[in-house]
Amino acid sequence: MPTQSSSPYLPFGENKHAAWYGKDIISVKQFERADLEYIFGVAHEMRGMVERVGTFDLLKGKILANLFYEPSTRTSSSFTAAMERLGGSVIPINEVKYSSVSKGESLPDTVRTLECYADVIVLRHPETGSAAIAAKAARKPVINAGDGVGEHPTQALLDTFTVMEELGRLDNLTVTMLGDLKYGRTVHSLARLLSKFSNIKLNYVSPDILRMPKEVMAEVAERNIPQAEYTSLEKVLPETDVLYVTRVQKERFEDPADYEKVKGAYVIDPDVMKAAKKEMAVLHPLPRVTEISVDFDDDPRAAYFRQMEYGLYVRMALLAMVLGKA
Repeated sequence: MPTQSSSPYLPFGENKHAAWYGKDIISVKQFERADLEYIFGVAHEMRGMVERVGTFDLLKGKILANLFYEPSTRTSSSFTAAMERLGGSVIPINEVKYSSVSKGESLPDTVRTLECYADVIVLRHPETGSAAIAAKAARKPVINAGDGVGEHPTQALLDTFTVMEELGRLDNLTVTMLGDLKYGRTVHSLARLLSKFSNIKLNYVSPDILRMPKEVMAEVAERNIPQAEYTSLEKVLPETDVLYVTRVQKERFEDPADYEKVKGAYVIDPDVMKAAKKEMAVLHPLPRVTEISVDFDDDPRAAYFRQMEYGLYVRMALLAMVLGKA
């Protein structure tokens, strides 16, 4: 992995990038390549600062409202840690059923109330488009932490940053996405982000009932990115630079029988990975169930737990940017 001294990015603080001050982060469609390079540059410097001093007071006096309508461990904890590493404070709202929402309060009213107490709101909601509704209602920045099966832009940003930190490049890559590509909002956002880079090839491996949505493929095709669909990993694994594994999400299936048919369709283990490149990376947004064997965890190509750490630095960068402190 690249070290801090070999940073390919701009030095932290060289460009305030005021364009993001006070802005919402709702979709990866907001970002062009220059934006991504700036975000990753700030995230890389955040990594170095955390490694050197742990916490600092960049956002001292600022408050984040973490508003989660769905259960979350990683994303919620990551944003909390990011804000506290930067010296700010957090209002955690992870049990919405105990709040005014359970009394019938609308999402816009909840957001308008919370912005009276906080400087930025992070929202996870089960309905696609909810983040845009919240952002329209709010005067302060709203960051989308996942809206139904729509998008999860901060996850896609940290996934892309992981590839940069692990492989040292974001151009000239073959990326294979495996598993639940229909309901997996992480792969929808990641495919869109990767299409901003050069000489990218995308492979989609899934059961027929979990294929990548056509609208996502159409958007990627507009950027002339080669895409191919498969039901087996065997053919594409040897050429893959990044293998992005997703969990088959039981909670997204209306018919339990459909879930049972596909829940164990793919398993990544040391034997399967013998066919893969020695220099490549395996990512997973977590949590995993059985799709990656624990026997593979010690392989240097297994980047999924480092991926969680990279997410901290990306979310620190985003919070600093929207609050005008990057």
